[in-house]
Amino acid sequence: MKEAKRLQKLPPYLFARIEKKIQEKKAQGVDIISLGIGDPDRPTPEHVIDKLVEQAHNPENHGYPSSVGMLEYREAVADWYKKRFDVELDPKEEIVSLIGSKEGIGHISFCYVDPGDINLVPDPGYPVYGIGTLLAGGEPYYLPLKEENGFLPDLAAVPGDVADKAKILFINYPNNPTGALADLDFYNKVVAFAKKHDLIICHDAAYSEIAFDGYEPPSFLQAEGAKDVGIEFNSLSKPYNMTGWRIGWAAGNKEVVEALGRIKSNLDSGAFQAIQHAAIAGLSGSQDPVKEMQKVYQERRDAAIDGLNKMGWTMDKPQATFYVWAPVPKKYNSSEFAELVLEKAGVIITPGIGYGENGEGYFRIALTVEKNRIEEALQRMQEAIGKVEF
Repeated sequence: MKEAKRLQKLPPYLFARIEKKIQEKKAQGVDIISLGIGDPDRPTPEHVIDKLVEQAHNPENHGYPSSVGMLEYREAVADWYKKRFDVELDPKEEIVSLIGSKEGIGHISFCYVDPGDINLVPDPGYPVYGIGTLLAGGEPYYLPLKEENGFLPDLAAVPGDVADKAKILFINYPNNPTGALADLDFYNKVVAFAKKHDLIICHDAAYSEIAFDGYEPPSFLQAEGAKDVGIEFNSLSKPYNMTGWRIGWAAGNKEVVEALGRIKSNLDSGAFQAIQHAAIAGLSGSQDPVKEMQKVYQERRDAAIDGLNKMGWTMDKPQATFYVWAPVPKKYNSSEFAELVLEKAGVIITPGIGYGENGEGYFRIALTVEKNRIEEALQRMQEAIGKVEF
C-alpha cells in the first residue's frame, strides 16, 4: 500500500524514538535515567482527581460533549486569564476547548493553509508546528532561534515576499526547548509584524506557569492588539501534572477560535465532560499545588545546572520551563553526544537536532525526575565523561 505524500514527508516523531531507545536499554537490564521527555512525574492534585471521580458518576457527562467545550469550562479559562494576566476574554466567542494544546496546534493549519502555503516556524522548536503545517499541505519556513538573539526570531530578517505569503507565525515562550523568555515589547513587535503582513499569530504558552525566582511570564494576549491578529494555546498538562488527561484551550481572536472550533467539530467529539469539570477545579481552585511544583522544578534545575557546571559548562539558571538547553562539548554533534551519554552513563538526553537544524550543537535535559535522580545522572556523566571542553 502506498502512503499519502503528506505522510511520507513526516520525520519520525522525536519522542517515539526516545521511548523506543529507553525500552531497548531496559530490556538489556540497564538502569536508565531518562531526562528526555517533558512529562511531569508528580501526581495530579487530589482535588482535581476528586472532581473527576465525582463527575464521572454523573450520567449527564456520559454523552457526546460539545466540540468547543462546556461554557462553564470556557468561563473558568476566562476567569483564570483575568486573574493571572488581567486579560478580558469572551468565553462564548474567544475560547475553544482542546484535547490538549498539541491537538489544537496540529489542527490550526488545516483552518488556513492550502497546498503550497507557508507557515513561519521557529527552529529549534516543538516539532508539531512544522508537522501540522506539512499535514495541511503547507511548507514550513524556518526561523532560526539563535543564542545571540536570546532565542527570539529575527522578524526583520524574514524576506518580505515570504512574510506576505505566510499564513501563520508560530511562537512559543517560555520556550521549548531553549527555556528562553519573551517580554511584552517582543509581543508588541509580533503584533505589528502580523498586521503588516496580514498573518495569524499562534502563541504556544504551555509553560506559562513553570517559572522560577519570582518571574511571572506574560501572556501574548496582554500585547496591545493581540486579539486582532492571533490566539494563544495553553493547557493544564504542565502546571497541574495532567498530561494524560488531554485538556487545554485556544483563546483570542474570535474568527480564528471559531475556525478552529469548526474544524474540530468535524474531526473530534470534544473532551469528556468529567475531565472538563476536573479542569475547572484546577483552574478555579487553590493554586498552591502549582507553586509547590515550581519549587520542586527550581530545586531540580539548580541540581542540573550545578552538576553541568562542575563538569565544565558555564550555564546560567533558566527562569522558566522544566528544561535545560545546553551546548554540546567540542568534537561531538548533538546525536553523537546523546549516544555517548546513553552508552557510557545510562542517561537519556535529547539531541538538539531533533528540534530542527538550528538545534544542532545543543542538547536538552528535562527536569521531570526526582532531584536525587538528576544528581545521580550528572554524577554518572561526570564519571563516564570527565571534564568537557568547548
